[in-house]
Amino acid sequence: MSDPRVYFAAERTLLAWIRTGLTVMGLGFVVARFGLFLALMSAAGPAHAIAFTHWHSSALGIALVLVGAGAILGAVRNHRFYLRSIPPEDRPAAAMPSLTVLVALAVALTGLLLAGYLAVT
Repeated sequence: MSDPRVYFAAERTLLAWIRTGLTVMGLGFVVARFGLFLALMSAAGPAHAIAFTHWHSSALGIALVLVGAGAILGAVRNHRFYLRSIPPEDRPAAAMPSLTVLVALAVALTGLLLAGYLAVT
């Protein structure tokens, strides 16, 4: 007797990892841009204020974006290994596992492009 709940649990787990990776990438973007905001605020302040360089927050932000993209790529890898271990009768007939994996890979690629953009600017 087949039980598609196992397959759908694996899909939900992958989607949860995508959400987590997106959250970490969003936090990295905010951290990188907040450093730029602080640098602009210190430049607009009084002449005797200490100049703030934002490379620390940019490096941390880029690292967080890369960690988020890496988490998604690792989740895709684990998902593919797990789907191979599920017996064929436990997979629903209309399941399209490549669609979820394609979405995850697109999000991870977007994160890598975002890290490149943050590194250049």
